[in-house]
This record gives sequence, structure tokens and C-alpha cells, in this order.
Amino acid sequence: MEKKRILIVGLEENEVNAIRKNLEFEYLVIHYDMLPNVKLMEGQLLVESPTVPGKYFVVDKVVFHGIYETDVDFLTLLALWNGPCLPDALGMMDLRQRIPGLVRALRATKFGSSKRGMAIGRQQWHSDTEVVAKWGIWHCGEDKHKFSGDWESSETSVIEPFIDGEALRIMIVGDRHWQIRLTGDGWLKSIHNEGSWEMDVDPELLEDSLNIAKHFNLDAVGVDYMVGKDGQRHLLEVNHIPNVTVFPFITEAFVAYASEWIMR
Repeated sequence: MEKKRILIVGLEENEVNAIRKNLEFEYLVIHYDMLPNVKLMEGQLLVESPTVPGKYFVVDKVVFHGIYETDVDFLTLLALWNGPCLPDALGMMDLRQRIPGLVRALRATKFGSSKRGMAIGRQQWHSDTEVVAKWGIWHCGEDKHKFSGDWESSETSVIEPFIDGEALRIMIVGDRHWQIRLTGDGWLKSIHNEGSWEMDVDPELLEDSLNIAKHFNLDAVGVDYMVGKDGQRHLLEVNHIPNVTVFPFITEAFVAYASEWIMR
């Protein structure tokens, strides 16, 4: 019997090996830590062999966990394929670009009341209060600038009120979920900063995150919120690829879920 080929992109080797150990004999894992050469032909997804350049294999399922500068076309191809993909390829495609992804997410949250602005290209901007400009395609605190007074955008940016409070992430993997406190020495907060860790789950934020996950058909997602000092909750962004390798308990849950998902 021919083995089912599973393409895993972006996970580290130790996570891939853990998934391999969980799989039954009839599965063959093809692993790339960077974007592989793929093509879609007559509805079939093909990936280039890691060992024989120019030779392609048909892929049965894809596990994708990475953010790359040129991955929009790759995600679009996966969505056009419409085959089994973890997370869902269309959901990843819809959220990949920061500003369009935010606009789509704001239609699915009840915590989207912040009054935002947007500058297209290079434009002069003035704000009497502290605001944050965000641009580009990167997450994890990249391409953000806090200012008040005069500022000039260098590229298309969304501008939103600066909220003084606590930064949180709701992580969802399958039917598991966690709330993570995001920390940082300055105003930028991240799961990568020392001190970021699990905390009690806010049931309203969890409900909102589950609704967002359902809206984008994503069974692995990270939703970032700010809780202001006045207690008001605000959606910041939805991470289509939330890093599952920072916290051991999330890594373990993702490996188990991905293994079970592959063998469905």
C-alpha cells in the first residue's frame, strides 16, 4: 500500500520527529523548514523532493507553521487546492496581511470598538493623543510606531489609539485553549519576553476568540487583546500562525493534535 504523504512546513525538527513517532506506518512525512517548491496541477498538490531536485510527489495533507516574507502566494495556492491543511489555508490567507486581516477580524469580534485610521502610502499625520501606527506583514512587535503630534507614514499604515493596560493572547489548539500574559520592558509586548506565561482565562475573551476561530475556520490560532486600565477589552490582531514552540505545554498539545489530525 502506498504511503500517504504529509507535507510539514516550518516546524522545528524535534516537533516533526515527535509527530512522526505518533503516526502509523502508512504515513510518510516530508519536512521543510523553509517554503518548498510546490505546484498545483489538475487539483493535485505536488511538492519537490527534498533529496532529488526536479522530482515531485503528490501530497495528501499539509501542516503549516511559519511566517515567510513571500508566503502569500504559497498560502493562496494551498487555499486554491482546498485540501486538508492545518491550519485551514483560506483562514491563513485571509489573515496573512496585517491590515486586510485586521479588517476581516473586526467583523468577527465584539471588542472592535477602537476608532482606527488609515494612511495610504506616504502621508502626513497628526494626533493630539498617543496612537500606534502598524504596517507591513510581520507580527511579533515588528513594524509598529507609537507617537503623538506629527508623523509621516512610510507606507500604508493603520493608526489606532494607544491603550495603556495589559496585553493578552488567547491561544487555541483544537479543543484546548490558554490565556497568555504578554510582557515587555517597554510598550511593545510579546510572548517571547521573559515573564510571559499562562494565566487564568477571561471567559469573555475566550468566547470572542472561539467565535473568531470559527469565523476563519482555524483550529490553531492566537488572538491578541489589550485590556485597558478601565477594564475595556480591545482586539489588537489575530495571529494565523501563533508560535506553538515557546511554551512546552502548548508544544505538547499541538504535536498531539497535529498527529491526531493527520490520522483522521
